[in-house]
Amino acid sequence: MGAPGAPQRSLTETLRLAWADEELRGRITFVLIIFAVYALCIHVVVPIPGVQPAMLEKLVNDNSFLGLMNQIGGGAFKRLSILALGLGPYISASIILQVLTYANPAWKMELQEGGEYARKQQNRRTRALALILGVFQSVGIFQLIARPLAITPTAQQYVTVAVFWTAGSFLLLWLGEQASEKGIGNGVSLLIFAGIIISMPSLVEQIQRNYGVLVQWWQLVIVAALFLAVTYFVVLFTTAQRRIPVQHMRRNFGTQAKGGGTSYLPISVNMAGVIPVIFAVALIYMPYQFQQMFPAGSSMHDALGNIGAFMAPDFSRWQGYVGALFYMLLIFGFTFVWNAMIYNVEDIANNLKRAGSYVPGIRPGKQTKDFLNGVITRVTFVGALFLSIAALSQYVFPLFVNIPSIGMIGGTSLLIMVSVALETMRQIEANLITKQYGGG
Repeated sequence: MGAPGAPQRSLTETLRLAWADEELRGRITFVLIIFAVYALCIHVVVPIPGVQPAMLEKLVNDNSFLGLMNQIGGGAFKRLSILALGLGPYISASIILQVLTYANPAWKMELQEGGEYARKQQNRRTRALALILGVFQSVGIFQLIARPLAITPTAQQYVTVAVFWTAGSFLLLWLGEQASEKGIGNGVSLLIFAGIIISMPSLVEQIQRNYGVLVQWWQLVIVAALFLAVTYFVVLFTTAQRRIPVQHMRRNFGTQAKGGGTSYLPISVNMAGVIPVIFAVALIYMPYQFQQMFPAGSSMHDALGNIGAFMAPDFSRWQGYVGALFYMLLIFGFTFVWNAMIYNVEDIANNLKRAGSYVPGIRPGKQTKDFLNGVITRVTFVGALFLSIAALSQYVFPLFVNIPSIGMIGGTSLLIMVSVALETMRQIEANLITKQYGGG
């Protein structure tokens, strides 16, 4: 939403104006430089003797968890790059800290009332936990690939992998923070976006290699139609809003009357963006990560494997249907929690009352609070349902084309690409409007 009366520009016009502005051009250029550094770091390989690239690629294609890591990471895992872990440890740490914060009243109050200091404290906790998880995930995932690749890991290899992969994950986090601070858009989201884009040529190559053998023309037509349909609905729901009219009272200042009129309180259908999906994906694959910390054949190893089979969506086996339902419930839960953080209904109602504004037909105070709470709950439900269906679409695509990584052009990957692109364009437009009205 732009300012009232702000001109509606096309995509090319917005980019042209942004590039013509010296400050915005510098920010966009900085993001592009971060992308280039990211792409170069993907090709920095951790030295692990005995790894055969063909066997590793097959393992990645056969394992849904490793395949998703590889897709979102721009193919870093397939290359055993220093960025193989991606932002996984940081995302997992963020989920755990979010849950602990809501479960711990002291932390919750500190975060709500502590301001910038509290946010820095929470960031320190998240980083410390991400460091611990990075080491554990490095060791666990290395064990996961060592057995199928017939590698007998040594203590030196464990240390090497843990140091390089954990350091690579924090390097990626630092690059994301730099992109947020000196660039435009959310840096972490932009790097996930870049990783998916980098993985696209590999998918095209697989389709070309298998065309006429595993892939027929009619299958590609179906997948293309599904891709366009999902893209359309992602854009539609990402930009959709429920606009609540707000009436402002006129005030008399001497002989002049000021104020009055009607404005709108916009409630975005997909305010949470792709964050609930990212959190849900990280959570459903956690059992597979922790499974590798226990020896094969042990009771904990088998138990975590069974739990993981029921948590991961997969329409090719019956346990996967349970996983799909669990995946949807996680997305619903994270969406409601995130929107509750964004929309403080009581504060909105109190601010309207203090300003002398009201929703037509609704009395200020408690009735306004109850009304807004009902509207936001219904809008959040629709947004969560949309996110769930869109995220599950990636598990539908492989049913039509027998290429495991075909799902990356839909579902989570598509949601991330479209959401990040739209959000970045909104920030560019907001900067342009601010400069226009500020005389910059």
